[in-house]
Amino acid sequence: MVATSTPRRFVPANLSMADFSQLQGLFDQLLQWEIRSPADLENLLLDYSEFYASIDDYGQRRYIDKSCHTDDAEIEKRFMHFVEEIEPQVKPLHFAMQRKVVQSPHCAALTDPKYDMLFKHWRADVELFRDANVPLETAENKLGADYDKTCGAMMVDFRGKEYTPSQMSRFGEEQDRETRQQAWEATVTRRMQDADKLEDLFDQMLDLRWRISKNCGLPDPRAYYFRLFKRFDYTPDDCARFAEGVAETFVPLMRRLDARRKRDLKISDNLRPWDLSVDPTGRPPLRPFSEDDIDSFVEKTHEIFRRVSPALADDFSVLRRGNLLDLGSRKGKAPGGFQSLLAEKREPFIFMNAVGTHGDVRVLLHEGGHAFHSLAARHEPLVFLMHAPIEFCEVASMAMELLSVPHYDVFYSSEGDIRRAKAEHLCKVVSTMPWVATIDSFQQWIYTHQGHSRAERTTAWLELSGRFGNEVDWSGWEAWNSRRWQAQLHLYRVPFYYIEYGIAQLGALQVWMKAKNDPHQALANYRAGLKLGGTRPLPQLFSAAGIHFDFSKKTMQPLADALEEELDSLGV
Repeated sequence: MVATSTPRRFVPANLSMADFSQLQGLFDQLLQWEIRSPADLENLLLDYSEFYASIDDYGQRRYIDKSCHTDDAEIEKRFMHFVEEIEPQVKPLHFAMQRKVVQSPHCAALTDPKYDMLFKHWRADVELFRDANVPLETAENKLGADYDKTCGAMMVDFRGKEYTPSQMSRFGEEQDRETRQQAWEATVTRRMQDADKLEDLFDQMLDLRWRISKNCGLPDPRAYYFRLFKRFDYTPDDCARFAEGVAETFVPLMRRLDARRKRDLKISDNLRPWDLSVDPTGRPPLRPFSEDDIDSFVEKTHEIFRRVSPALADDFSVLRRGNLLDLGSRKGKAPGGFQSLLAEKREPFIFMNAVGTHGDVRVLLHEGGHAFHSLAARHEPLVFLMHAPIEFCEVASMAMELLSVPHYDVFYSSEGDIRRAKAEHLCKVVSTMPWVATIDSFQQWIYTHQGHSRAERTTAWLELSGRFGNEVDWSGWEAWNSRRWQAQLHLYRVPFYYIEYGIAQLGALQVWMKAKNDPHQALANYRAGLKLGGTRPLPQLFSAAGIHFDFSKKTMQPLADALEEELDSLGV
């Protein structure tokens, strides 16, 4: 295993990342470096990789601290100092470094295919960079922090106690329909208190995103984000075909499962939004661990990883020993879950809001897959090439979820609960695909309709919800139905990042199907793909993992059929 960190060779050990003048001095040294040979260029890249990793590591730690403690004024101050004072001054210097590298005539002499990826990505960044966008991006980051803070402060009063929205999700699994309804309504009522504020935040973000794209000479933010995310291997038209394929394959399957749910629940009226998480046959909620016993949650997840692969269990031990997990839900914590690479030590950190549900098991398995990806690729000397395209990063996480499904007996003792847990997971996979199509199609619309009104945005959202959504009766709660998108943090924090989940889910399902026939070979292929990091384009990463980079109906239909067959065998 590669060491968790290596001694600095360029960056001084006592460098203060909070003092930009010290960073400026190192940038000056690098920018004045004379590149006389391919070896000079490689050495420059190595030194800059070390420097960049140290800056990124510092920023990620500030972000993690802020996410874990949104109500700590001192932590927020340190985060905002990085966002407002350090990052905006680093960006143009990073751009200058990228330009210096890609304009060197010695680039052509570096023949390792990984350099093709690096130079292609950096040339795209050089083409996009504008000094005028730096303050706009800073303003956007500040608005994103406002979104996190607003959501982190949301607490729901329910039956004499206070809960986070994440904690309230547990009540959606209770058999008593009145309890489910009251809990759902209390949560939505609390969310609606901030709905206008979140709408205002989004409008401000939207204005900034249009200005950023126009400054780059691009027609709309869609064109900007496709270049920013290096989507070299597919187009907006491919995304439209993805949505069409989902509408023809996964949406009908999801609605057939909805019909079975309504039948099994013996509901005389229509399915309501509070009916979608409860076990439809009357069994109590799955409780894989106690909300107050996060240690047990971690230990049992570790055992699943050990069963899938002892090497993966060793990787997870890195996180446990390094205090690189913050998993429980609490007041003042930002919503959601993520894995973040601490680039200097090349260690992953996992953040989530566990409350004792089976969904929490899925989230930790998912983020664990991201962590394994980071650890598998950390042998790459250039930190810029550790990160694969997001579409393959999500294969790492979603495939890990599916590879872990056979081992749910770690969390559940009865055969009935094991089957339920497997079925619940696969049903979630089915419902994920239409939701991805909804969110991506919504963003395709938003970012190609400049100056649209809130009413027009609502109409577009409702049309897409009707096309891809569950057959649920929203009577009485139409106002929330029209604003459900506000709970999807990607729309605020990572614009245009969502189609990746759908593309990756198709890859993960292919890994799952191969693992059913030959688990050892499927795992070996999966790990071979992870080790490549970001050194190869998407089609080659998928191929290394033994799967196809294709998200047409031709690929979708067999996967949807396999899911339905598996769910039938589980009695769903």
